[in-house]
Amino acid sequence: MDLFKKKGFLLFVILIAFSLLFSACSDGAEETEGNASSDDSPSSDTPSEKEENEEEEVEVTWWTFPNFQALDGELGKYEEQIITAFNEKHPNIKVNLEMISFEGGPEKLNLAIASDTAPDIIYDAPGRIIDWGKKDLLAPLNDMMPEEVVNDISPALMKQSMVGDQIYMYPFNTGPFMMAVNKTLFEEIGALDLLPLDREDRTWTVEEYETALRAVKEKAQDVIPTGFYAKSTAGDQGTRGYVTNLGASRFLSEDYSEVAINSEGGVEALEWIVQASEEELIAPGSASLDAGDHNDLFLQGKSAFAINYSVVLKQLFAPDKTEDFEDVLLPYPTPDGSDPQLEPFIGGLAVFNNGDEARIEASKTFVDFVINDPEWGEKNLKQTGGLSARNSITGIYEGSEYEYSELARKFITDPPTIADGYAEIRTYWFPALQQAVLGSKTPQEALDEFAEKANQAIKDGQED
Repeated sequence: MDLFKKKGFLLFVILIAFSLLFSACSDGAEETEGNASSDDSPSSDTPSEKEENEEEEVEVTWWTFPNFQALDGELGKYEEQIITAFNEKHPNIKVNLEMISFEGGPEKLNLAIASDTAPDIIYDAPGRIIDWGKKDLLAPLNDMMPEEVVNDISPALMKQSMVGDQIYMYPFNTGPFMMAVNKTLFEEIGALDLLPLDREDRTWTVEEYETALRAVKEKAQDVIPTGFYAKSTAGDQGTRGYVTNLGASRFLSEDYSEVAINSEGGVEALEWIVQASEEELIAPGSASLDAGDHNDLFLQGKSAFAINYSVVLKQLFAPDKTEDFEDVLLPYPTPDGSDPQLEPFIGGLAVFNNGDEARIEASKTFVDFVINDPEWGEKNLKQTGGLSARNSITGIYEGSEYEYSELARKFITDPPTIADGYAEIRTYWFPALQQAVLGSKTPQEALDEFAEKANQAIKDGQED
């Protein structure tokens, strides 16, 4: 009996202990659950807060030519300010900047593409961008440009930004390519009346242009009347515009299917250039001058006319002027003074398809900021010195040359840069000019040979 009582008492103690242990475990579980629901726990975030907290960092590379005016004379300084402002709104996107030059940049891009190390973002012009688009190297930007934006950009500019229905370049700044004249020089030699500056649209004839050149040769003998260049593809829009307007000819047919510059008018224009060169109205040694050499002659006050200018280049070249003179825009002359056909300068941004969707989307976000940010969009446009590609954005500058450039937009024509095989076509152009200027071929022979090679490039491009 005593044993039974002892055993019963022991069993009672065990049950009490077990009960206390179970109670402690339950309290611990409740405390753990309470801690899990505290503010310090990620599980308390709403789905949208989770996405924001867990937003991935993305790193992209931006290559750009000196499309913006250098800040304090330092290339890349302004571009870095853009990136800093962008990161205030998008801290998760790291943008690595690399400045490339107009001289070595194209080759550097070719090497990067060939080695699968192309940048994510490029700020360039249609000539190269559209060629990359045709080779499926770029990401389409259609989702960035709704219908109201596309309709606010002239068809001529949109045509240069697309391959078929795909938009590969977001057009940003523009302005027609034309000529420039050292107005101060003509004032000094008492020949300002020879320039068409009193005409609203400033159109003029080849004969009037030639008279102005002869006045420079006679009254300012230490100044070259006009520049010309034929060493390389750089700045080839200048020599194209010059020749086509002097001869009232197209460079390519309207459907881009064949060369048209070897027409009667084109041949006569090149004959005029050869003759003017012989008479020293054109820079001597032009066959060995490139666009940069030509620009330097004008900016140093050593030539009266430049044949490759625009309101954008006027702004970009301003720090490089070594002489104090007023540079004024003029359209190319035509045989009868009719409206010129001006190729548009157009700068825009494109995104390479590097196979990483996160990088592509981050790159698009950056492109949108550069062009459309309420504060930085207009600021960036002004830093290029160009007009907006958008028709609705005007009057952001003051000055007669900007007003004239806006007026001259009516002369903009479709350039050959979107033709199939264009990247190859342009490599045959400057040798043809060299041959004619050096006299190794007649203008007719040089242009016919160019046409033969370029037409084959067009055919090959269509088959690719």
